[in-house]
Formats: sequence, C-alpha cells, structure tokens
Amino acid sequence: MKKLVFLILTSISLSSEIFSQEAYKPVSFPKDYQAQIDVIYTKINGWDGRMDLYTNPKSETPTPIVINIHGGGWNHGVKETQTGYGSFFKNGFAVANVEYRLVDVAPAPAAIEDVRCALIYIYTHSKELNIDTNKIVVMGGSSGGHLALMAGLLGNDKKFDNNCKYDGEIKVAAIIDKYGVTDLVPLNKWGSAKRWLGKGVGNQQFTESVSPLYYVTKNSPPIYIVHGDADPTVPYEQSVALYEKLKTNGVKTKMLTIKGGVHGKFTKEESSKFSQDMWSFLNELGLK
Repeated sequence: MKKLVFLILTSISLSSEIFSQEAYKPVSFPKDYQAQIDVIYTKINGWDGRMDLYTNPKSETPTPIVINIHGGGWNHGVKETQTGYGSFFKNGFAVANVEYRLVDVAPAPAAIEDVRCALIYIYTHSKELNIDTNKIVVMGGSSGGHLALMAGLLGNDKKFDNNCKYDGEIKVAAIIDKYGVTDLVPLNKWGSAKRWLGKGVGNQQFTESVSPLYYVTKNSPPIYIVHGDADPTVPYEQSVALYEKLKTNGVKTKMLTIKGGVHGKFTKEESSKFSQDMWSFLNELGLK
C-alpha cells in the first residue's frame, strides 16, 4: 500500500513538473543570439528579481534593447507568458523580459522599484551585454504599461531607486505603452488598483507619486500608445489623458486607437496594424 501511494505521488509530481515545463512556449531567438534565463537583477528581503535576457554578443556594434514588463493588475502574471519578440530580433534588438514583486509580496511602490532596478541592471551591465544605453526602449501592457511608463518617465528622478544605485544619468529612448494605467487617482476604488495601493489608498500625494501622468514634462522621452476604445478593464480615457498631456508638453508621441478593441485581445489584423505603426514610430526615432 505504501509503495502504491509513493508511486501515485511520484507520478503526480512528475506530471506537475512536465506540465510546468510545457505550460509556456519558449522564446524563439536568432542563432547568433544567446539566452540567459532567470538572471537575478536584484534581491530584496529574500525575494529574487529575475529577468530573461536575449542578447547578441557577436554584433560589431552595441545593440538597442527592449525591456518588456508583463501585465496582470499588479497581482498576477509571470514573465514566461511573454514570448512575441520576433520583430524586435528582426530589427537587431536585444530583449530583457522582466518579473517584479506582485502585491502579495509587496504593495506599491515595490513594482516600480523593481522595474527601475531592472533598468539600472541594463545600464550597469551594458558592456558585457553589448547594449547601447542610448537605445533603451521600455514596453509593457496594462499594469505592465503603467510600470513601463513609470520606469521611463522617472528618468533621472531616483526617488524609487533605493534598492539599486546608479550614479549616471538615466534616460530611455522611448516607451511603448499598451493600454496601460496612467492615472491611479480616479481608479483608487478599482479592485486591483486599491489592493496594489495598499495603505496609500485615498492618499492623493502618494497616488500621484505612483501615477505616470504626473511625471510628464517637456523633457519626457517619446511615447507610443495603443489602446482599444471599448476596453472594459483599463478605461480608454486613461491613454487619451496621457496623449493630450504629452502633446501639450511638446513630447513626441503617437496614439493608435483600436476601434471596438477590448483589453489587449486584438485581432490578427489589429495586431499587425499596431506592429507596423509602432515600428514606424521607432524608425522615426532612429531605433529601427
């Protein structure tokens, strides 16, 4: 009987391991690239911040890089769900696929601190990774879009950089914001936002400090925005507000509205339109 139970438990364990290994499609990358999986970019209170790096060490000149941040309402999601980097590889980009502390580990501003640490890691390891720090693009969708915006819009403001130090100037070349949260003030009663804000809920000053909209200045980096106007999760108006403020401040920006589009579940045709439009924007910046 004990032997039977052992065999059953072993079978369950092996099945779980196999399922875990097959749950996410691996990233397909060019043969001249190399992959470094689960690189630890920071350690905080027993938590290891990990990123997957896909770089081209054979490139004769340092390459541009896109830092990708997954979504999930700051409360779920894993970096392994992010796999579609083909167009970035085709255009000579390296890729950093980043995870961060979710709310069950630590509430706001922990996730912002982490993505800033990831950005700083790229700066401090740029030579060994063969990265051109003048061509760093930060990208994310939904809450990942919010974090991408925060990482880039903070620029040389290092208020959230207590866990990772960098003495040089921090400035990204562009931000790709896919239907991201831009202003948490009107959303502080929204479940995911309320939970992530934690004790900061209702504190106007704190909520603004973790909202990208309040960091826009004339010196902000170029920002590309895509959002469906029928998004039931993150209000379309969030992107409109960011777009209008960027234009008011004279920041180079472009916004693609997906008519009838919901929360990131774009059709093949809509996704193709977004990709073409985004690359046109990056090409104008000399990043393609």
